[in-house]
Amino acid sequence: MVFPIQSADSRPAHTAPPLRVATAGEALFDLIEEPDGRLKPCAGGAVYNLTRALGLQGVGTQYLNPLSGDMLGRQLARGLHDAGVALAAPTPVRAPSALALAALDAEGKASYSFYRDGVADRQVTAAALTAACAALPELQVVATGCLALVAQDAAIYQPWLAAQRTAGRMVVVDANLRLSAVDDAEAYRANVKAALQHAHLIKVSDDDLEALAVPGTTALERAHCLQQQTQAQWLALTLGPEGAWLLQRDGLAVHAREEAPITVVDTVGAGDCFLAGLITAWLAGPERGEEALTLRTGGLTAPVAEARLRAVLHHALASASHCVERAGCTPPRYEEVQERLALRRSATAAGQ
Repeated sequence: MVFPIQSADSRPAHTAPPLRVATAGEALFDLIEEPDGRLKPCAGGAVYNLTRALGLQGVGTQYLNPLSGDMLGRQLARGLHDAGVALAAPTPVRAPSALALAALDAEGKASYSFYRDGVADRQVTAAALTAACAALPELQVVATGCLALVAQDAAIYQPWLAAQRTAGRMVVVDANLRLSAVDDAEAYRANVKAALQHAHLIKVSDDDLEALAVPGTTALERAHCLQQQTQAQWLALTLGPEGAWLLQRDGLAVHAREEAPITVVDTVGAGDCFLAGLITAWLAGPERGEEALTLRTGGLTAPVAEARLRAVLHHALASASHCVERAGCTPPRYEEVQERLALRRSATAAGQ
């Protein structure tokens, strides 16, 4: 059996872009607590959200992990298909889908409890991930993070990340820690830090830096410290309403924040949409009227001009801002991000 939606007749009507990004990690269902106490089910998981967000922005993306054949797994597969994402493992596995209970605070920020023992997305090996990537001739970027980095799964993801860096692909790691998902927080931190040693690009929030116990008196100091502890050429630091920084290893740092008022519905998936926007802008090329960055071996360590870094950061920030104005993780399409950026440019020009 394969997922019915993967048949030739049901693929998206548009011409599929080349598969340039591969993602690996959790796919689950969030049960989000509503004000009246009811639980609203939403497809989620940081890597799943990132994958959908990349697909919706027109980036050719393959999700590497297997999905369950249960009702939730079929819905997860449908969400990826509708976003234009390819599945490396189109045959469902006989394991349940993972669940997360999400409680929102007064600011719409979520806290999670996870149920992931023996679930479908963990039925994978380093060899399977590596083989799937080797079969993608135009693959340029691999991305993972969050629950994929729990210590129990180190034997799956650490060898795969090392192999992708050796193969000359850009390695992106989201240091998005969910300490509530593990019993041994110190082992989780150590495994995240080990994964970051393979990364060319790290995404981290101010909360993540605290969870990682990185030294420093401010989030920016901690971010610089973390970057210096790794080989990463770039590090993106998100600060919620205070915007975000993009740090380059040579010391160049750019900051951006939304100037226009934002009505925050909730922050579910905001960081995932930010990272998708970052990768999308990194890969943007002449077909979109933008300069393409070289992501082969030489370009993975070469510094980038300040104007280009700023453009990448603005695209990422606009992607996240669009998400928080909607309930749940609702990633924008590329055109919606461009419209938001055009409004920002118009407002900036009018204010000068």
